[in-house]
Amino acid sequence: MFAASLADVADRLPEAHVVAGTLDASGLAAAGRLQWVHSWAAGVDGALHPEMVASPVVLTSSKGNGAVPLAEHALMLMLMLDRDAPRWLRAQGSRTWDRFPHGELAGATCGIVGMGGAGSALARRAAAFDMRVLGLRRRPERRVPDVERMYGPGEVTAFVAESDFVVVTAALTPQSRGLLGPAAFRAMKPTAYYICVSRGGIADDDALLTAVREGWIAGAGLDAHAVEPLPADSPFWSLPNVIVTPHNGATTARTRRRGVDVFVDNLTRFVAGGPLRNVVDKRAGY
Repeated sequence: MFAASLADVADRLPEAHVVAGTLDASGLAAAGRLQWVHSWAAGVDGALHPEMVASPVVLTSSKGNGAVPLAEHALMLMLMLDRDAPRWLRAQGSRTWDRFPHGELAGATCGIVGMGGAGSALARRAAAFDMRVLGLRRRPERRVPDVERMYGPGEVTAFVAESDFVVVTAALTPQSRGLLGPAAFRAMKPTAYYICVSRGGIADDDALLTAVREGWIAGAGLDAHAVEPLPADSPFWSLPNVIVTPHNGATTARTRRRGVDVFVDNLTRFVAGGPLRNVVDKRAGY
C-alpha cells in the first residue's frame, strides 16, 4: 500500500515485510516482521539511526538515481564560478554592458571527492571539457575511467593542493564527516573553488566560511549544506564569491523515476528470493 507519511500506515507496520521510505526507531520497533527497508534517497545518512544499524533488517538505497543531474549541476557551478556568471546577471539587471576577462575549464584540474555514481559521471564530463581529473575515495586502488590519479583519505592535503576545483560528491559517513577542515582549505590554491553537491558536513563549515571570506580560496558553489534549509541568517547567502542553491541539483523527474525503477527491480528480486541491488553497508554508511 502507498501512504503520504509513516503515521498513515502505523497500524500496518506490524505485518509489513518491506518498507520503502524513511523508518524511524519507533517504526522499526513496531515492524516485527520487517525484512527490508528501501531508501528513496541515494544518501542514507538520515536512515542510519543506531537502531537501524544494529538491526538485521536489510537496507537498500536509490544510489545512482541522481548521478547524471548532480554531475551536470556540479559542472554548471564550476562554469558559473570560473566565469563569474553572477556578475553578468547583475549587469543584466542594471542593463550594463560589462565585459571582463574570465577563465576556461580546459586545462584545469578537477578533484572529485567520492567516486560513486555522481563522481564517475562528473569525471566523464570534466574529461570531455579537457580537464585533468583526480579522485579521492576510501579505497583508492579501485580505479575509475577518466581519472588520472586516485588518492586515499590520508592524502587529502596533497589532493586538494593539486586541484583547481574540489568537488564533493561523496556520501556523509562517520569517516567523511569533517574530512575537509582548516588544513585542507589552507592547502588549496587561492585561485581554486570548492563545490558540494552531495552532503554538507563533509567540509567543516567554519573553516569553509573563513576560507571564502579571507581569500584562502577563490569561492564556493554550495548545493548541499550542513544545516538544511540553509538558515536565512547564514553568511553564505550574501558572500559575493559563493553561489548557493537549495539542495536542488538532482530534483528532476528522471531522478525520481530511476529511484522507483531501482525499488521495483528489487521488489521483483525480493519476491523471487534473489539478491538485492544497492544493499547498504550499514557500518560503513553507504
